[in-house]
Amino acid sequence: MLNSMADCNEWKPFIAMITVDFAFSIVNILLKKVLDEGINHLVLVTYRLSISALFLGPIGYFWERASLTQCFFLIGIQYTSATFSCAFINMVPVVTFIMALPFKMETVHIKSNSGKAKILGALVCVAGAILLTVYRGAPLFNPSPNQAVTRAMDQGLKLSHARRAERWTFGCVALLVGTLLWSSWFVLQSHIGRRYPCQYSSTAIMSFFGAIQSAVLCLSTERSLSIWVLKGKIEIITVLYAGMIGSGLCYVGMSWCVKKRGPVFTAAFSPLFAGIHLCNHWLIHSSMG
Repeated sequence: MLNSMADCNEWKPFIAMITVDFAFSIVNILLKKVLDEGINHLVLVTYRLSISALFLGPIGYFWERASLTQCFFLIGIQYTSATFSCAFINMVPVVTFIMALPFKMETVHIKSNSGKAKILGALVCVAGAILLTVYRGAPLFNPSPNQAVTRAMDQGLKLSHARRAERWTFGCVALLVGTLLWSSWFVLQSHIGRRYPCQYSSTAIMSFFGAIQSAVLCLSTERSLSIWVLKGKIEIITVLYAGMIGSGLCYVGMSWCVKKRGPVFTAAFSPLFAGIHLCNHWLIHSSMG
């Protein structure tokens, strides 16, 4: 009986991270959809983190008594594609692994089987990133005829080849910065989890200050108040889902896994997110096509 319970506890972090990756893949698809429709990425981050703080705050209070990263990833998704952003997510385990080495959170014995496995895993992550960088899939959402005409005119008149290349490069830089920040979050969360082990309230506090940061930045760059108005059901659903699940429960789950198994273990599931996202991408595109 005790052995079965121990085995169950051993598998809990794996199940948690698979669930988190699946939820994140849905978040990514919804975010790309609303970003293509023109929602401001800072407004989206502010609403997302505010909902996360409001959702997790009461849970943390009664149960127990990462904003800059999201901003850069949203910019990267907006200027490239949701699938392309997965190539950089594949790099998160490698970057986290490298960051963890100086802090002695991870060790590598090249001659041992475990050391060889870690090196092989790092190479597989890099190979996956290169593969997804080369792959440029079909559009996920089919635009309506009016939207198609508008986008065709926009591409023909406003976005020259050089302009598109510039946007793509800017998106790549944003994704690279987001990858570095996300990897550093895993390492920092390992220290935070030891000093403050309450995942719900710590995530709520992070979301609260992240929402303030995003709101201040948005108000300083965009004077129009009309950008704060959500248009249509898809934007409302995206904000609610990304806030409660993406920035809320998913970060709680990752914080718990970092506490239980360490930052490198948790980050190692990032490539699985890319695979799940590609499957969802293909399924949704096939059903719509």
